[in-house]
Amino acid sequence: MIINGDQKRKYDLEERLISFAVLIIKTSESLPKTLTGLHLAKQLIRSGTSPALNYGEAQSGESRKDFIHKMKIALKELRETQMCIKVIHHAGLIKSNSDATKTLQENIELISIFVKSIQTAQKNLDRMKLDIHKRTNRNI
Repeated sequence: MIINGDQKRKYDLEERLISFAVLIIKTSESLPKTLTGLHLAKQLIRSGTSPALNYGEAQSGESRKDFIHKMKIALKELRETQMCIKVIHHAGLIKSNSDATKTLQENIELISIFVKSIQTAQKNLDRMKLDIHKRTNRNI
């Protein structure tokens, strides 16, 4: 089966977000079972698995505006996850420095992808609004 470029990229991002969520779950499970470890693990699970779920919602957005809104929510959660990982790392709660680096690097790359996707979607929405405005003004 031949998959066009857009479908393949969408699938790749979906798979990447799922893999990131699994990485977050494993990272959370590896945190110490202390008051701090449990608190940060719960927070990390909430914010770190949310982008995959919100991306799924965005794919069935009711409009371009709704799609952009859901993508922005996913981006917000990715940024929250980044801060949580940094707190965990700085507190020395992650046993392996390479695990922290791997998780943080993937988080940063996903943030970049979402920022660019939102910018592109917003540009397309603005272009569509401008086209509608031009057509409406011609008919007056």
